[in-house]
Amino acid sequence: MKKIYFGFILVVSLFSMNAAYCQSPVTNIGSVTAVKVDKQTISIKTTNANAEITVYSPSIIRVRIDNKPFKPDFSYAVVGKVTDTKVDITQNDTEINLVTDSVKAVIQKKPFSIAFYTTDGKVINEDEHGLTTSWVEKSVTTYKKMQDDEHFIGLGEKTGNLDRKGNGYTNWNSDVYGYSINMDPLYSTIPFYIGIHHGLNYGIFLDNTYQSDFNFGASNDRFSSFGARGGEMNYYFIYHKTVAGILSSYTWLTGRMPLPPIWSLGYQQNRYSYYPEAEVMRIANTLREKRIPADGITLDIHYMDKYQLFTWNKSRFPEPAKMNAELNKLGFKTTVIVDPGIKIEKGAKAYEDGLQKDIYIKYPDGQPYTGQVWPGWCNFTDFTNPKGREWWRNQVKFFAESGVSGIWNDMNEISTWGQKMPDNVLFNYDGDLTTHLLAHNVYGMQMARSSYEGALQNFKERPFILSRSGYAGLQRYSALWTGDNRAEDDHMLQGVRLLNSLGLSGISFTGMDIGGFTGNPSTPLYTRWIQLGAFIPYFRNHTALNSRSAEPWTFGEDVLDIARRYISLRYTLLPYIYSTFYTSTQNGVPVMRSLAINYTFDKKILDADFQNQYEFGDAFIVTPFESTKDFGKVYFPDGLWYDLYTGEVQQGKHEKIIPLYTYKLPVFVKGASIIPMQSLTQTTAEQPTDTLSIHIYNGDIANSFTYYEDDGKSFNYQKGDFYKRIITFNPKTNSILFAKANGNYVSHFKYIKLILHGFSTATTIEMDGSALNLKDDRFSFLGAAANTDPQIDPYPAESSAVKVITIKNNPGNIQLNFQKGQ
Repeated sequence: MKKIYFGFILVVSLFSMNAAYCQSPVTNIGSVTAVKVDKQTISIKTTNANAEITVYSPSIIRVRIDNKPFKPDFSYAVVGKVTDTKVDITQNDTEINLVTDSVKAVIQKKPFSIAFYTTDGKVINEDEHGLTTSWVEKSVTTYKKMQDDEHFIGLGEKTGNLDRKGNGYTNWNSDVYGYSINMDPLYSTIPFYIGIHHGLNYGIFLDNTYQSDFNFGASNDRFSSFGARGGEMNYYFIYHKTVAGILSSYTWLTGRMPLPPIWSLGYQQNRYSYYPEAEVMRIANTLREKRIPADGITLDIHYMDKYQLFTWNKSRFPEPAKMNAELNKLGFKTTVIVDPGIKIEKGAKAYEDGLQKDIYIKYPDGQPYTGQVWPGWCNFTDFTNPKGREWWRNQVKFFAESGVSGIWNDMNEISTWGQKMPDNVLFNYDGDLTTHLLAHNVYGMQMARSSYEGALQNFKERPFILSRSGYAGLQRYSALWTGDNRAEDDHMLQGVRLLNSLGLSGISFTGMDIGGFTGNPSTPLYTRWIQLGAFIPYFRNHTALNSRSAEPWTFGEDVLDIARRYISLRYTLLPYIYSTFYTSTQNGVPVMRSLAINYTFDKKILDADFQNQYEFGDAFIVTPFESTKDFGKVYFPDGLWYDLYTGEVQQGKHEKIIPLYTYKLPVFVKGASIIPMQSLTQTTAEQPTDTLSIHIYNGDIANSFTYYEDDGKSFNYQKGDFYKRIITFNPKTNSILFAKANGNYVSHFKYIKLILHGFSTATTIEMDGSALNLKDDRFSFLGAAANTDPQIDPYPAESSAVKVITIKNNPGNIQLNFQKGQ
């Protein structure tokens, strides 16, 4: 009897072990068991989860999936609301069909999976049928079928190639001093990418602030995927026929940048660090003496008293408000650095006030978390707590009273020595108490938000906010720069790709440290980098402690002359740049643009040989190369292209090897471009002359440009005090139209000087029934180099043949007709 009983136990035990072994550690979403339709939302129950499909707009469909009941909806990123949309929802035993004017979604029931189609039935994006969405412990991942010849771009601040295919990435904001050109992750998290295949493109935004992972065919040939280490699967599918349309919808969803102060678009001089006050004033006065246009001086941590926030070191800066007033008289605005750590020091005003108001992040036992950074041991403001944000906003008054105009948010990943903040640190998360695991990636964005809102509350003019870390939606509050880069050629080019990728991810106001932060650039590298800076949204020269000085005059007279000419070019282009920034605030298309935006389906633009080329606004294509190269291969996309300096014309859709020179950066202008320019000023605080130059390049297609002007500093534009007009060039009708100006602002410019490129046979232009003679002239964008060395010839002054005429800047319609040149 005992033998039989023992044998029974053994069989049962083996069966139980086998069943446990066979039970998969992966939980799949399962099949649909119930469906409920409510207007634009489909609520679904499956075997193992809940799903919710919501139409936000004709082009945006949201997908929520969780293996437990949904928590109340909340997002730091999304500000767009569901819009009333015409939606047709039908279902049968096997599938649910959802159709808008732009896209069709088909939800299979057994098992649950989603596919997105064009309205004429082409597959845009679909779940991988055998994998769909599943959980491994708390991590959730959605798997997408890899389409034939599918490519991926974007995903924010990610190193590597423009084309993400074959690679995987992690989002966990990290302090990565002197990072390598293939390091991942970096400082910020923008979990939004764009897929391209078969003449179609789409966007996917995963709104989940846990650590997230994206796989674009890394280590597999079956799928692309995205997922997070906790929380729900929550993504937005966006479809448009153009990448620009996708970016417009994405930035409608997550917000667009506010119009920046125009001084922040000028040249900014920085280093770690300028001190004391006498050194700051020396830098400012030298910039003026050497006729280097500039608008900003940035102060790093040495302005503080023992690196404590909301203090000035009075031995170095005895009267900061007076110093900043003197800088303002010279046409400079001051930006100062801030870190999130508040030094633990009894009696210190900010520390004690924060302690009293209970605004620090904490351990579960209620003790504030302490981490070590520049001042020593610190507590950290909880920027996910409305109370913490309010406290920080009030502290910003300190900077307003000191005459500061910009706030630079650093170390906000959060960074602490050791880079290992415990998982159990608690954050308020706007009333939904959570841990560091969920709050980490959004912390930097919320710090930038607090600085921005504090500046709005305390500054009298538009503020400039800069951040090192962020999350999707950061563009509503702050510019972003790419952190502690290296003074190396490959870092300069990697920086270009980082900025282009950020532009593809909704962040338009971006920059990198010109010249490299760590290390010492060679003279040719510094020269090339500062030329490039003239065509980057945020133009800041910055270098590290204990490195050689990197002001333009420190590399010799020739480099000073080249730097001066390119910075001066930037200032004459400010009407074009400011107008382009304005347009970006309206449609989300970045100022600095990967060629993938306008030439998406031209495979050459994803080629590693050409991936560093980019557009600066609508008109320019910039082609950066290593400073060590004598020749470079350029790809000209479809269209007509003019050499910026000589006017030489290139036909599109072909490659060309060009010689490279230290004294000039290869830049080309698209045919039919319209480029407004002004006279040279040394600062945006200085008024240009009263003539606005409008450069128009001959081409084969019609083009228009939105010209925008306001006072550049106040919020009066929000009340209608702006000047905006559409300028159109139409080669088919041989005409230029300045549409009637909108807004209450009176343009500074009384005259318009038309400068026509490529119109060699045009002799007259007709306006108001009168024929006006065009004058033959030549135009140089850079001008002649200074002849600093009598033993060698200066760099040649290059120019192009143009036709010119000056007319009055009438705010009404101005119609011009001319004989089109060949």
